[in-house]
Amino acid sequence: MPTPTEYLKHTSVIIITGGSSGIGCSIIKAIKNLAPTATVCNLSRSKPGDFFDQHGIHIATDLSDPTAVAAAAEQLNIIIAEAEPGEVLLINNSGFGDYGRQQDLDRGKQLQMIDLNVRAIVDLTSRLLPQMLKRGGCVVNVASTAGFQPTAYLATYGATKAFVLNWTLALGEDLRGTKVRTLAVCPGPTRSNFFKSAGFETPPMQEGTSLTPDMTSEEVADLTLQALAEGKSLLVTGWKNKLIALFGSKFPIIVVTRIGAAILRKMRLEAHKGDSK
Repeated sequence: MPTPTEYLKHTSVIIITGGSSGIGCSIIKAIKNLAPTATVCNLSRSKPGDFFDQHGIHIATDLSDPTAVAAAAEQLNIIIAEAEPGEVLLINNSGFGDYGRQQDLDRGKQLQMIDLNVRAIVDLTSRLLPQMLKRGGCVVNVASTAGFQPTAYLATYGATKAFVLNWTLALGEDLRGTKVRTLAVCPGPTRSNFFKSAGFETPPMQEGTSLTPDMTSEEVADLTLQALAEGKSLLVTGWKNKLIALFGSKFPIIVVTRIGAAILRKMRLEAHKGDSK
């Protein structure tokens, strides 16, 4: 079984979306640590930190804008065409959530979430696939344990991640027999900026509360690269998250929805406790 370092030696271009923070940034740092000379292209609005300057190509992109995605894909296809022989690694990581009852949330933000979490992944992947099929490689899509069951208070977010999970697995079957494969990564609650962008002033699952994140973004990044090297098609990070996935698949969907709603309500209560300290 190859190690992540050995796997990365066979790639010529590595593309990641949303690499300026969170899991995406940790994945870039992990890649840079294992393959310092690798060509990494980041697509996001803002550039990653100074560590990205050497051997890094930042393409400023609003991935929720289809026109911007098309322009970025055009640049990437040129980069791939001019690169040394080797596989292409595409990591669709960018996404965000929005916490609250659907009737209380901003409609525009919900639609932007669908554009970013769903449309951008399908659009960018489809535009890069022709060259990937020639060179070989892998499409890694970051889904979530939220994709295994309905998620009240995160209704649109959970539905987008269910799409990402199922689309990735189905795409893998479409690509069977080619030189391209897929990997669906399903982290659970992770210590990152996710909760801030989802509308929490204080992260609801932090040390000192009854609910804590299963792992850090750095740990998720390391597990992702390991799963890539091992040729896996699905990665659920951490034993707690594996239990969540199992629970979502084994019990009646109405029961799962009700229990999930109770847990997410508790998350908000825990956040309020943290605010009052």
